[in-house]
Amino acid sequence: MVGGWMLLLAVLLAPAASGQSVARLWNEALLDAIRSDYARPTVHARNLFHVSVAMYDAWAAYDGRAATYLLNRGRGPSACEVGVVAGPADVEAARAEAVSYAAYRLLRHRFLNSPGALETIPALDAHLAALGYESAFTETDPASPAGLGNAIAACLIAYGLSDGANEAGGYAYQDYSPVNPVLRLEEPGNPSLTDPNRWQPLRFETFVDQSGNEVPGGEPAFVGPEWGRVAPFALRAADRTPYERDGADFSVYLDPGPPPRLDTLGWAGSTEEYLWGFAVVAEWSGHLGADDPVVWDTSPGRIGALTDEDLPVEADEYRAFYDSSGEAALGQGHAVNPVTGEAYAPNPVRRGDYTRVLAEFWADGPDSETPPGHWFTILNAVSDDEQLDKRLGGQGPTLSDLEWDVKTYLALGGAMHDAAVAAWSLKGRYDYVRPVSALRAMAERGQSSDSAVPNYHPGGVPLAPGVAEIIAVADPLAGAEGEHVGEVKVWGWLGPEAIGDPEDDEAGVGWVRLREWWPYQRPTFVTPPFAGYVSGHSTFSRAAAEVLERLTGSPYFPGGLGEFVAPADSFLVFEDGPRESVRLQWATYRDAADQSGLSRIWGGIHPPADDIPGRRLGAVIGPRAFEVAEDLFEGRPSVSASAPPAPSALHVYPSPLPTGQALTITSMPWARVAMIDTQGREVAVTRTDAAGRSRLSTDAFSSGVYAVRVEGRDGAAVRLVSVIRR
Repeated sequence: MVGGWMLLLAVLLAPAASGQSVARLWNEALLDAIRSDYARPTVHARNLFHVSVAMYDAWAAYDGRAATYLLNRGRGPSACEVGVVAGPADVEAARAEAVSYAAYRLLRHRFLNSPGALETIPALDAHLAALGYESAFTETDPASPAGLGNAIAACLIAYGLSDGANEAGGYAYQDYSPVNPVLRLEEPGNPSLTDPNRWQPLRFETFVDQSGNEVPGGEPAFVGPEWGRVAPFALRAADRTPYERDGADFSVYLDPGPPPRLDTLGWAGSTEEYLWGFAVVAEWSGHLGADDPVVWDTSPGRIGALTDEDLPVEADEYRAFYDSSGEAALGQGHAVNPVTGEAYAPNPVRRGDYTRVLAEFWADGPDSETPPGHWFTILNAVSDDEQLDKRLGGQGPTLSDLEWDVKTYLALGGAMHDAAVAAWSLKGRYDYVRPVSALRAMAERGQSSDSAVPNYHPGGVPLAPGVAEIIAVADPLAGAEGEHVGEVKVWGWLGPEAIGDPEDDEAGVGWVRLREWWPYQRPTFVTPPFAGYVSGHSTFSRAAAEVLERLTGSPYFPGGLGEFVAPADSFLVFEDGPRESVRLQWATYRDAADQSGLSRIWGGIHPPADDIPGRRLGAVIGPRAFEVAEDLFEGRPSVSASAPPAPSALHVYPSPLPTGQALTITSMPWARVAMIDTQGREVAVTRTDAAGRSRLSTDAFSSGVYAVRVEGRDGAAVRLVSVIRR
């Protein structure tokens, strides 16, 4: 079982770096923590961004040119004002120490309640100790590098409690409600789907998420439907379109408009595009057989090199792009490797092996660092390549490993964070159905191609010979008493029931009742627990490709070739395979990103309508994030116009606060007041009175930094307070 972490070993055939910066070490620690946590792309895009901010600000605090992002910038309601940072005698040692404490404190806070916390927290403690630092040092005086790092982490902890993600509530949604009843996958069909355009929850005997964690209850909730409320990095107020549903805010960023919808009244409008798009997913699942005789040359000389002009816009362009073979969407390839000046060597691969590896590689599971984390592993592999000159944008001086890492992490982290904000704002707003729900519901209705043929319905499945047909009387799928005659069957992946032992068995492809169709996924996972439109993979990947191109100054991987090898008979997770070792190859970061989007169609996760808008979304987000990051590097700080609004007046004093002296809070009347420690625990809760005042005893508190969070009718606000035990 192999996840995206294997990129560190093979993606570029590059030797490992002889030495790594502390930022790189803490980024690897974060990726490990994500792999042991629940697979929540939104949450971890935010974690990657916030930890990148912590490390960058700790570095930039000792730089005479660069501007910090949060430190002493008054950004948002948490207002990270820590005062003057003293200039150390040994700047590089101070930076390493400040970066380490900032990353450590924030990581420990964010993953304290992770399902893998019993391993993650001791690993973080051991990591700090191995670097020669003391975890017992909790002071936040910026006069020392450790104190500065602790102060930055405290700022980010407070910021995270007020950025709209509902971290204090476990990131649960507050206003969203699914409109469709649950679908039980073990039962055929989908008779309970009341709105075929909206997301449907799934119910399992046991649900295991993409990271391999069992989720209690067997009915995973929608992850991040209100993520459009989260404060972005580089998205602008003008990018935001207000929408309201059921009296709640479901505004979106960079709105491309709605996906194709099934018109259940007149069967007009975009009904045909809806039916075709989901039918493509079923058809492409027929490419997933190891015995498929089709062989593709998947060298960069034959695939890739797509431009934005190649992407479809109109319905007929979509049909040509996502053709029945799946090959047209791969691109035409690059004439030569621009680094070597030579043609790329052929890379013949069986289509059935290639598509299965593609689906599994970009899914990252079951040890998933999620899609945003996957792109950090790609960045790390690129950074390790000896052919890379660490000059920002390919220009200027060569940067130290630490400066390169903190700057590239900030730019990529900001892009991944904004990709989550924008893509999930659309998921929450449009709440679009997933293929397994749509296809099984289409099968319930029948076929939509011929009104003279039995089982006709204008909202049914389009028929095509050898792809989707009617079950006849003598058909092996007709049933013992002919009960399935007239239903639609598709040539597709035969599903998990065809696999006895995943170590030795392959499901293969063949005719299957569409009412029993499965995506190419584990039976304990099936499809991600959130709406489809737009594809998160497509958005994350294109945004990341844009950032990597700008960071390195080239659209190409170092040497003009990125590569990953999936070994024969040991790479796939829920069935045996591939039959032969498969080399995934890319000339450019864009090629890899495009491949990521296609992988979700073969995986049965997205129709074409989810893919292309996600790619276009990422094409805007990536450059925006890089521009804002570059402004910071050049000492031009800017505050996102969509940052959290300033809170109602909140004053917390005194600070620092000696234990034994009461803390005074003045804010809005009848507000809830919580004092939160650096581990995210509410250690004291009270309310303000009619005058907006409250007092908290600190007798039982330990020394350290605490966040004071106030929630009332006028919103929420956070301030930091230092407690000194005497």
